[in-house]
Amino acid sequence: MNSARRSRDRLRTLVLSTTLAEVRNREIELRGPAADEDVRAVIAREIKRRKEAAEQIRAGGRLDLADKEEREAEILGEFLPPPLSDEDVRRLIQEAVSGGATNVGQVMAKLMPAIRGRFDGKEANRLAREVLGG
Repeated sequence: MNSARRSRDRLRTLVLSTTLAEVRNREIELRGPAADEDVRAVIAREIKRRKEAAEQIRAGGRLDLADKEEREAEILGEFLPPPLSDEDVRRLIQEAVSGGATNVGQVMAKLMPAIRGRFDGKEANRLAREVLGG
């Protein structure tokens, strides 16, 4: 955040300061310091919120505002581990199935801690249904 302020990058400074405020709010909810997993969850939620907002804004015809939301999501994405590929998630699903999971709910329960913030849950659910159904 300090480097963003020094370089007078207004968008980056705004995005980071609002995200830090969300992390502080999470710490208040937890009544203590947020763990790395909690911070990643806050960042992932903020990215998802911005991507959804960009879709809605784009549907409303405001391309400039949609691009801004997408840039904000990209800035936040720099602070998460690299995303997982479809193949990585399929492998994790196969491991869950071979570990005894027999339905989508069980697979997702084993899968979500490993993919949270690195892969979309809805897409993972679709892949799990594909693997179990096929």
